[in-house]
Amino acid sequence: MRFVIIGAGRVGLRTARVLREEGHEITIVERDRDRVERARDDGFEVVHGDGSHEAVLAEAGIEDADGIGALTSDLNVNFTACSIAKHHRTWTVLRVDEEHREEVYQKYADEVDEVVYPERLGALGAKNALLGGSIRAIADVAQSLQVVQMTVSESSPMRGYTIEEVALPAKTRILAFGKAGEPMGLPLSDDSLEAGDRLAVLADFEVLEEVRQLIVGETLAPETDEGVA
Repeated sequence: MRFVIIGAGRVGLRTARVLREEGHEITIVERDRDRVERARDDGFEVVHGDGSHEAVLAEAGIEDADGIGALTSDLNVNFTACSIAKHHRTWTVLRVDEEHREEVYQKYADEVDEVVYPERLGALGAKNALLGGSIRAIADVAQSLQVVQMTVSESSPMRGYTIEEVALPAKTRILAFGKAGEPMGLPLSDDSLEAGDRLAVLADFEVLEEVRQLIVGETLAPETDEGVA
């Protein structure tokens, strides 16, 4: 597949590298001369220009692209690039900063195909590292909703119960279930919870701690004196 990436900054260049490693064809659009040279030195095809200008996007081949990632730190440039790409029926991904997260999502969600928040994704990664192996945030669904993967521990109050018997608080839903060492799938009412089993749970932030105590138990992270990294 072929993609156009707007912006060769931290987010844009890393995204381009990941896509290239997976075998996709990438063209980068960048208006800063130093970043243009850095991206070219990295082996990318680069169009030097403003990604909010239709002529520049045309030079980058937007008409034939499978998707465009507008990933600069300038929201106006990103949205304009996506608007132009939409005229060519190109899949559009718009980057926003976290401080604009909910407001921008509500304003632009119907205008583009996907909205991404790189800073928030980085924060999720840091949070996962801090919480340890029993809890892993997967995605923010909305301002107050998060999908979290939790691993049943020996101290879980729900250990030995079936999915049907798990009494989770309101604003919570089990999306997927997997036995220890097995792939996750749709939860079945008679699936029993044992130590090491994993559940993907959609929960409101205000009840997330209550859900953690029910499924994981009281242990947040591995004990450091056991030498676990």
